[in-house]
Amino acid sequence: MRLVVGVDVGNSTTEACAAEVDEGRETERLAASLTPTTGVKGTPANAAGVVTAVRRALEAAGRPGAVVDTVLLNEATPVISGLAMETISETIITESTMIGHNPETPGGEGLGVGTTVALDELGGQDGPVVVVVGAGADFDDVAHALNRAVERGVDVVAAVLHGDDAVLVANRLDRRVPVVDEVAAVDRVPLGMLAAVEVAPPGRTIRTLADSYGLASTFSLDAEQTRQVSPVARALAGTRSAVVVRTPEGDVTDRRIPVGTLTVTGATRSIDVGVDEGADAIMAAIGRVAPLQDVAGEPGTHVGGMLAAVRDTMVDVTGQPAAEIRIRDVLAVDTMVPVTVQGGLAGEVSRENAVALAAMVRTSRSRMQAVADEVAAALGCDVRIGGVEGEVAVRGALTTPGSAVPIAVVDMGGGSTDAALLDRDGRTDAVHVAGAGELVTKLIDSELGLDDREAAESVKRHPLAKVESFFHVRHEDGSVQFFAEALPPHVFGRVVTVTPEGLVPVPVRRPVEAVRVVRREAKRRVFVVNALRALAQVAPQGSLRLLGSVVLLGGSALDFEIPAMVADALAPHGVVCGIGNVHGTEGPRNAVAAGLVDAHAAALVAP
Repeated sequence: MRLVVGVDVGNSTTEACAAEVDEGRETERLAASLTPTTGVKGTPANAAGVVTAVRRALEAAGRPGAVVDTVLLNEATPVISGLAMETISETIITESTMIGHNPETPGGEGLGVGTTVALDELGGQDGPVVVVVGAGADFDDVAHALNRAVERGVDVVAAVLHGDDAVLVANRLDRRVPVVDEVAAVDRVPLGMLAAVEVAPPGRTIRTLADSYGLASTFSLDAEQTRQVSPVARALAGTRSAVVVRTPEGDVTDRRIPVGTLTVTGATRSIDVGVDEGADAIMAAIGRVAPLQDVAGEPGTHVGGMLAAVRDTMVDVTGQPAAEIRIRDVLAVDTMVPVTVQGGLAGEVSRENAVALAAMVRTSRSRMQAVADEVAAALGCDVRIGGVEGEVAVRGALTTPGSAVPIAVVDMGGGSTDAALLDRDGRTDAVHVAGAGELVTKLIDSELGLDDREAAESVKRHPLAKVESFFHVRHEDGSVQFFAEALPPHVFGRVVTVTPEGLVPVPVRRPVEAVRVVRREAKRRVFVVNALRALAQVAPQGSLRLLGSVVLLGGSALDFEIPAMVADALAPHGVVCGIGNVHGTEGPRNAVAAGLVDAHAAALVAP
């Protein structure tokens, strides 16, 4: 009997499968292990992770001191993925014309339209006024001053505060008016200008100031002015409170930002496509030049810098000349991202169109022999490189109960999505496309405005719920769960992710339903789209209907909803799709490592 360990070096994780192999006898699988990949896949830095994975597999098998006969490594070609988020348009509000920061607790409700006046200048103004209260004012003093002004006949219709005392002030007013607080730059609110303040009732959002024609009616705008002010309405949509101040010039512009051009090159022609044309145009251009040979970005733009950085990274890790580095695939995804409104007074944001790009470089050669040499020196055993990833992944997937040839696999990882097909004649075809888990995380982070990768990862990986009281939560599917003990105060009233360690609050003010839509759409636009386009490239005649069955592999196949989403997308094509279960025990992981062992055993008995 020979002790053999197959090792799969991936982009994010390194997996090992330990087994005893004997010529002419059935292979006995002993144990598996999983460890983070050290360094960039396919580079000498992988050796440390490989050694760790092998030793952990031996420990799990109960043979920590055993002498390994052979370690089998996959032919791990470096794959570098890069991401860029390009905003197509940007809302610019100059002269401080809007405040729409949506504080947690505005006061009062309704719409008030009047001329802005400082609190200490409040006197005998004619017509309705919007009172602007500076920093340091006491809420009781503010309410008293406003009530006295109303008694003197001043028509106070709204108030804007620096502090967070809107409710305290509103509760002490004899006349109920809308009050917006937490305006950090209140000293920059222009005085003597026509302004509108709107606060919606609890549980609702503003209507008048979030509508272009509502703004036109409020400020008596003509058609051209209404067109110019429409970005303001768009930025205020979905908020509970807002302030809009009209300055003399009506200083609102919506300008296009040059986001750069991609040049996609195929075997016979090249096409230039502007990033601002959107994801569909970019992917259509890539399809027209297929098979893709290279992609270049316009120098001096964000997208050009991103693609250059991907190339530079590959040069560093492989030692290949820059002229030999080619970008082999790009995935473009349309999205919406929060953009800070220039000229706002309280960190206002507008949701703007953007394009997310994932680019992948795959080199013509790897440096796995250097990895093999280091592993051999560390473990004192024979180390062999064998098996193209796609071929051995299919072999490992075939150990899934119920699977048979022909079979296709989709390996959903962190940086790329891989597909392979094994037909009845024993031929294997494989393809690698850009975009996987990391892109989904970036989309969730950007669209929700979290600016927190860990929070975005939690949203991606776990179901959501809303903590409605200290003793119960409502899950995203509508079911209610009660608790015998009070929940921690920091999760009360919050949207949370339901993790094995407990409830984790998500730093977002949007409802559970909206967060769920963002999460599912990000997964659909990356994993579902990539699974379909990768499978179409390996399917006979490019027809998904000829695939028969598809096995999902990789860490993302463990996700609580991605496998069902991919299966639903393949169902109309009559494809049987499910999660791999390597050797009936390992689930969707360890397919390549197990396939390496099986291929080695088959070679021993081959004539």
